[in-house]
Amino acid sequence: MSTETDEATAGPTIAPGETGGGERGFRTDVWVNFKRWNLKAVRNPFVLTASLVQPIVFLVLFTQVFGQVASGAISRGGPAVTYESFLLPAIVIQVSLVAAATSGIGLVNDIEEGMFEKVLVSPMNRAAVFLGKTLAEMLRITVQILIILGLGVLLGANIETGVAGALAIVVIGIVFAGWFTAFSNVVALVTRDQESTIIGANILQFPLLFVSSAFLPVELLPEWIQLISDFNPVTYGVDAARTLVIDGWIWETILPNVGVLVGLDLVLGAFAVYMLNRASSSEVE
Repeated sequence: MSTETDEATAGPTIAPGETGGGERGFRTDVWVNFKRWNLKAVRNPFVLTASLVQPIVFLVLFTQVFGQVASGAISRGGPAVTYESFLLPAIVIQVSLVAAATSGIGLVNDIEEGMFEKVLVSPMNRAAVFLGKTLAEMLRITVQILIILGLGVLLGANIETGVAGALAIVVIGIVFAGWFTAFSNVVALVTRDQESTIIGANILQFPLLFVSSAFLPVELLPEWIQLISDFNPVTYGVDAARTLVIDGWIWETILPNVGVLVGLDLVLGAFAVYMLNRASSSEVE
């Protein structure tokens, strides 16, 4: 096996004093984990492309099959809005959701290969371990969202806020992905099994998407779905991104929705770090 491959699959090289409160401390721990997870992703193109397939299929098929009918339904006598423009923010959030779900699968692979145990017994800061891994996931999600935005524009979507708005949509997608990345990693830490992690993370994806404002305006949905959508994180992500695509810089809509997502990120991120610390304690015992 080549040295290059060894570097991709091996755990971080940890020298005494370099991590977990040494000279470089927290930032070094974050960087080591960020680099390691990016190397793993580059060595495995399936990870980079798998979470793009389903959203691209949804974007192409939904706009081409339902475009004309749905455009009339969403406009309803108001300003004309194409379904391509309406759907694009939902597909951005779907990309973030699907990509975040794969994060836990990567952690399970680490557990099965024995790398996770090596990290646990290292002096690395547990928050830095999670943050480095999460930042690597966010970089991948950024690239994927940019691809979806480009494809959406090619299909006829119009982003009212232009390039700046597109970049803001990327930020919203990243913020949205944070809480589900944490959730999928928690599932991985609890189950330590690939099949269980896949089921646990993926079983929520379709309900979250369809019981939200993703594919149709909430007011056109049954009342019980409207009620659930009020508590659905997908609705908050889609509404914030859709405002930038269709309405412009309406901060009184954008900021509250993003604020809810940031709160979810902090709560579930803290819980994921807690689970890492708990796993470390169990490993030491």
